[in-house]
Amino acid sequence: VQLQASGGGLVQAGDSLRLSCVASGLTFRRYTMAWFRQVSGEEREFVAAVKWDGTSRPYADSVKGRFSIHKDNAKNTVTLQMNSLKPEDSAVYYCAAGQQVITSSMKTSQAYHYWGQGTLVTVSS
Repeated sequence: VQLQASGGGLVQAGDSLRLSCVASGLTFRRYTMAWFRQVSGEEREFVAAVKWDGTSRPYADSVKGRFSIHKDNAKNTVTLQMNSLKPEDSAVYYCAAGQQVITSSMKTSQAYHYWGQGTLVTVSS
């Protein structure tokens, strides 16, 4: 299984970025997908997730209304559209895949079995 994340970069506050994660080696439509982020020296934190069947899309409170997650089963891709970026959104962003993830666990990193390599997002003020 491979998860290849891309789309990070250096932007200014208020700008937008779109992260993509392409999955291979798994039956993508059966997997719940998520994005987490991590700042050096801090714990990895949940950003957004989409349940395998699309019935649940939880977001971290800090990104609600600004970020949007989308899962495309035809392309084995999950994207994270990030608008109105803030300096505190700066982090390495990781995509993750999990099978049989129950709704109450979607925000928990331990629920996910596979992780991408991360893509760096830097937002300047």
